[in-house]
Amino acid sequence: MTTINNSSTHKSSKFGIVGLLRRLLPFVLPYRWLLVVTLVLTFAGSLMAQVNAVVLDRAVDAINAMLHREDGFDWGDAAKLLAIVSAVLLGKELLAAVVTFGQRIFGEKIRINVSRDLSLKVVDRILQFRMAFFSADGNEPGKLQTRIDRGVMSLSNTVKNFFIDILPLFTSAVMALVLMFAANVYVGLVALAVIPVYFVITARQGVRMKGWRRRVFGTHQALNHGIMNILESITVIKSFNREQAEADKQAKLQNDSTAQQMQTRRISFLFEGLKTFVEQIGTVLIIILTAYLVLIDYPGMTIGKIMYHVLLFSNVSAPIRQLHRIYDDLNDALVYAEGFFGILDNEGDVETSGQHKTEQVHGDFELRNVEFTYPGGTHAIRDLTMQIPAGKTTALVGLSGAGKSTIVNLLDKFYSPDSGHIALDGVPLEEWDTEHLRDNIGLVLQKNHIFSGSIDENIRYGNPSATTEQVREAARQAYIYDQIMQLPDGFESNALQLSGGQQQRIAIARMFLKNPPIIFLDEPTASLDAIATEQIKASIDAIKQGRTVIVISHNIGQIIDSDYIYVLDTGHVAQHGTPKDVYRQGGLYKEIFDASARSMNADKIANTMA
Repeated sequence: MTTINNSSTHKSSKFGIVGLLRRLLPFVLPYRWLLVVTLVLTFAGSLMAQVNAVVLDRAVDAINAMLHREDGFDWGDAAKLLAIVSAVLLGKELLAAVVTFGQRIFGEKIRINVSRDLSLKVVDRILQFRMAFFSADGNEPGKLQTRIDRGVMSLSNTVKNFFIDILPLFTSAVMALVLMFAANVYVGLVALAVIPVYFVITARQGVRMKGWRRRVFGTHQALNHGIMNILESITVIKSFNREQAEADKQAKLQNDSTAQQMQTRRISFLFEGLKTFVEQIGTVLIIILTAYLVLIDYPGMTIGKIMYHVLLFSNVSAPIRQLHRIYDDLNDALVYAEGFFGILDNEGDVETSGQHKTEQVHGDFELRNVEFTYPGGTHAIRDLTMQIPAGKTTALVGLSGAGKSTIVNLLDKFYSPDSGHIALDGVPLEEWDTEHLRDNIGLVLQKNHIFSGSIDENIRYGNPSATTEQVREAARQAYIYDQIMQLPDGFESNALQLSGGQQQRIAIARMFLKNPPIIFLDEPTASLDAIATEQIKASIDAIKQGRTVIVISHNIGQIIDSDYIYVLDTGHVAQHGTPKDVYRQGGLYKEIFDASARSMNADKIANTMA
């Protein structure tokens, strides 16, 4: 089995910045026209970025000529020159503002659209995974959320850095360098010589920072997972007065994160200082060289050319000043992209489906010599063989951890067995179309998930095409209708505001609305009071008729109503038969039954009712 933590992550970790951009390209290409417009505006903006240098070159030389005219300085000519220079520069700035706005707004539109597409792509991918993926170490909800959120954020920032930041800067730098070479090849060579040194330092910085970024990313995952655990376990934490212990755990993680971030910043600031020093050396060399060429009266070199080359070198070094930030962001993206693309590349955990469909599913299950181990290493099912007949109610009995819920997970194709054979109506389970199979199975768990939304939406989840009256009828069958109607907003009330027992009835109503031929009940009335349990039991008894039902329960009343029971012990069948026959056999089932009767004070109940 392939999970995100091994092969797919290893595969993703091989690509560098070029590989990262190549992976992003399919997400950018759908917006090629936005991209073309952005590039055209980028080119126009880069041309305008050179205007200041050209104007200053001409203006300085013109002013110098005015000062040395034989007929004396003329304020009229000076005012005319200043007016022209001002008009050109202000006009350029106005046009540049429009171009920059367009370039940024189109580039940002690309980034936002790519961010949306990345999010939708990874959600679609996660929904395709089988349950084993979510049970694997490192794929806990908090860690997955961090991996996805930071992956989308860093990858969309990469699009921004490339199309909004890097392209304008480097296009401007290339144009400035070409103009420098055109004006004077020696000055151009000096400017060009500084760039490789800066890139070497930046590359070294990336190598040094990569390991620390991975540590920071791992700490962020742990922090998010820890906070989610606190929120999910707040009742238990408070009931055991463990607030300080949980706070101490978070404090340790926060302190580790702080230390790692500070170390990352120290390394980053050290390299940034070194790069700034290199950049300033380049500026000093340009000034010295151009001044020298002016002093020796080198052809084409004037005082204006000194300012001209300094401003052009500033345009060349602008990407250098931004490169460390962009390069840091790109390296962050590489780290976060490993986890993100690891999810997209993970083929091993994609849920498989057969092609078999049938108009009528009977529900005759056969399990033979089945073995199953959870991704975490728990050997849950051992050489298990059982027959679950269609149209009958079969109870799975056993102590906690015996493998009862695991069997339901296998029959619903949430997991695949390591070995052995599972068939439904004589057809191997792996050959069944997964969506068709689950359309014909109703599942009620001990703790059912209620979605954010109205009560109507949560019940309708069992059958989105159901009519309003069918939804109401399902609520009546689950004995929750009257309580819903007492709420201010009725069926439009927020389902998350209901009590645990009421939410359980919503889940049961959802199953009634689905009305499937096969029903799996895993402690369906565990969180209900006695009256509600009796009411739900009556509804379930009614819907069970003619259907295949598998019941997992510690409730004796539900067990003895079954047609057949399998007693499980550490993943294998210890006993099986009718409830009465198995009880007469003695053994584990009799122990569980008698213990349940004693826990309910059955003798005193009988005396009370006598």
